[in-house]
Amino acid sequence: MIRFEQVSVTYADAPGPALSGVDLTVPEGELCLLVGPSGVGKSTLLGAVSGLVPHFTGGTLHGRVTVAGRDTRTHRPRELADVVGTVGQDPLAHFVTDTVEDELAYGMESLGLPQDTMRRRVEETLDLLGLADLRDRPITALSGGQRQRVAIGSVLTTQPRVLVLDEPTSALDPAAAEEVLAVLQRLVHDLGTTVLMAEHRLERVVQYADTVVLLPGPGEPAVVGEPAELMAHSPVHPPVVALGRLAGWSPPPLSVRDARRKAGPLRDRLAGRVPHARPAPGDAEPLGRAAGLTVRRDGTEVLHSVDLAVRPGETVALMGRNGAGKSTLLSAFVGLHQPSSGTVLVDGAVPHRTPPATLLRHVGLVPQEPRDLLYADTVAAECAAADQDAGAAPGSCRELVRRLLPAVSEDTHPRDLSEGQRLVLALAVILTARPPLLLLDEPTRGLDYAAKARLAEVLRGLAADGHGIVLATHDVELAAELADRVVILADGEVVADGPTAEVVVSSPAFAPQVSKVLAPLPWLTVPQVRRALEETG
Repeated sequence: MIRFEQVSVTYADAPGPALSGVDLTVPEGELCLLVGPSGVGKSTLLGAVSGLVPHFTGGTLHGRVTVAGRDTRTHRPRELADVVGTVGQDPLAHFVTDTVEDELAYGMESLGLPQDTMRRRVEETLDLLGLADLRDRPITALSGGQRQRVAIGSVLTTQPRVLVLDEPTSALDPAAAEEVLAVLQRLVHDLGTTVLMAEHRLERVVQYADTVVLLPGPGEPAVVGEPAELMAHSPVHPPVVALGRLAGWSPPPLSVRDARRKAGPLRDRLAGRVPHARPAPGDAEPLGRAAGLTVRRDGTEVLHSVDLAVRPGETVALMGRNGAGKSTLLSAFVGLHQPSSGTVLVDGAVPHRTPPATLLRHVGLVPQEPRDLLYADTVAAECAAADQDAGAAPGSCRELVRRLLPAVSEDTHPRDLSEGQRLVLALAVILTARPPLLLLDEPTRGLDYAAKARLAEVLRGLAADGHGIVLATHDVELAAELADRVVILADGEVVADGPTAEVVVSSPAFAPQVSKVLAPLPWLTVPQVRRALEETG
């Protein structure tokens, strides 16, 4: 169905090819998972399937890519639209209508499908993706995860033979991600749809893949193989594989179920031991506090009587399904939403009454859409502006970027970065001001495991220096790794607030992989297990 024949792609002014010597065949009716570190060319490879590369992105394509027998060099994307459906990393870039239902129907209208067919497929897709309650909702009023589901649904309604998905679950809560993956499984198994998917959150998807394509580094040739075979040595792998490598299981398990079947001896070795406790934050005055906070947006009550306090040195993970109110709560702390009732204070200041330049010294927000913070033409210019705005020493922001994204050139335009790279650049811009309270909305979206580890190291250092950190995240592994406390929101209300180990272990949806494998023992992460095994010899 998809054939790459010695394909290389090189962009103008790039130091080397984005893709080099890719030779790959994806048969009809298979789910092929594309993995690799950030910036190795995964999005370029996906774009070559839909014809976006090179017709819209520019660059030079050598070799041949065919989809259902059509050569993408001679068929532009509109001539492949009946065969290939594409969902990119940024759902907003795909939307052309104003409401959910209109967006689901738009692709079918473009193909000239009959009215009754369109109506039936819209209803089926609304039910499949849990969007029925949102059918008349303006797209601008949706959460990031809800937009992601609408973007996927707008492609599913056209029933393409090939689905190309770039980070399809990155903005979804665990339950919504499972629903989307179940739909993809059904399409592959029952309808013979071919799915080519790039995803960093391998803990969610690797067990469903028929084939894995590993891009080891920029310009390096792709490696194709069975999932278990490649995960045994892949530089990017989920926690369950890391646990299997640590325990010496061969081949490493790809799912929690397979790992639990092998974990008996490991549980015996860990019995009677407990993870080292994190130092508890002190009783200092909170850096930020919401008390009885209620926020209404467009006539809808999004938050209801929320209480939240964040103290110096404390890291709080804010979790909950898409649309629960997490982003609204973070936005209230930076003055973007005025309380309908209740109060929000940051360092004694009322955010919505404080000038932004002054507020930046107290609190910083890295939003879900990093482009909202980026306006310069190059990475270097963004960093220089951040240094100036924060009153920091020249080079402070660039040093942060080098630490988090060592391979990014200063001359790169922010729009040419991947979604994850743009997010890290936006994070560096905010961190330059070193605000006492730092808020991050989905900070690991688009990040590979190595980049996520570098981010975690930076955030641990900030917490150790007394900064308060709030992470609104669907990344249960990040919460287990970093958070002292987990707060779960549901329909705008706090339904759980407590120590990380207590809250996530009691919730199947938010429990990390290691916790599920080693239950009922209290282990959450692979580093915790590694440390315990080293101490016991």
